[in-house]
Amino acid sequence: MTLHVSHQLAEWSKGGIAAFDAELDRLITTHGGPAPARLVAAKRHAALAGGKRLRPYLVLESARLMGIAGAGPLSVAAALEFIHCYSLVHDDLPAMDNDDMRRGRPTVHRAYDEATAILVGDGLQTLAFSVLSGPETGLDPAVALRLIRALAEASGMAGMVGGQMLDLAAEGRFDPAGRQIPLTAEGIITLQGMKTGALIRFGAVAGALMQREVENGAFQALARFGEALGLAFQIRDDLIDVEGDAIVAGKATGKDSAAGKGTFVTLLGLEGARARLEAANGEALTALERFGPAADGLRDVLAFNRLRTK
Repeated sequence: MTLHVSHQLAEWSKGGIAAFDAELDRLITTHGGPAPARLVAAKRHAALAGGKRLRPYLVLESARLMGIAGAGPLSVAAALEFIHCYSLVHDDLPAMDNDDMRRGRPTVHRAYDEATAILVGDGLQTLAFSVLSGPETGLDPAVALRLIRALAEASGMAGMVGGQMLDLAAEGRFDPAGRQIPLTAEGIITLQGMKTGALIRFGAVAGALMQREVENGAFQALARFGEALGLAFQIRDDLIDVEGDAIVAGKATGKDSAAGKGTFVTLLGLEGARARLEAANGEALTALERFGPAADGLRDVLAFNRLRTK
């Protein structure tokens, strides 16, 4: 399968990410008034440590596809990235994945301490909704409310948080004997669709949700794209965990297989996982057909994900 590559994602990587990070920094340091200096520094460590920024890119590209510009898309993109960063801080904690490195730097609880890391996650989560509900977005109140609800659902019990709980249960974390729960392919798809895919799907549909009157056909197409991309993203993560280099990835690799976690690779094997990745890419491309070349910026993400190493 040949995936089209346009210039949008390349431009985002060259200059867009730096400008976006400057906006994140401004929001962390000034939004809502003064905050304890240690907390601000730790939040900056968590949110400004690099990263692909693909979720905010999805927001901005889906908004552009729907003809929406201005402060609104940028605020939604920032809110989504704050939720994502908070989830990483909490996932890295000793009680969760117990990771020492994230994006090539010490995780927040290692650079600071565990209590600070918990508060950083809490602070980033609440900052996301403060930004999204603020008047500076320029969004119609009804549109803002729609986005707030969608982001809360994507990050909550039926989305990211619920998926993390299923992941811990599958590890045997809550079984008195520590017995793992074998997962089928459908079980992994459900788990990862919540844990990883829900926020990616939100990024993909954000542009449609920013319309005053949501065009259902466009929303459904972007939702199918987001779901397929979320699946492709997780499969690529599973492949990196097996094949990747920790220095390149910026985090520990091989942890999932060592822990006996159910992944697409452990279930399907390397070749089977690669084949499922190609199938997910095909599903995502089909979902974007109605938009023609205008969706090339979203197609870029599929091409990038297919070969990424971190």
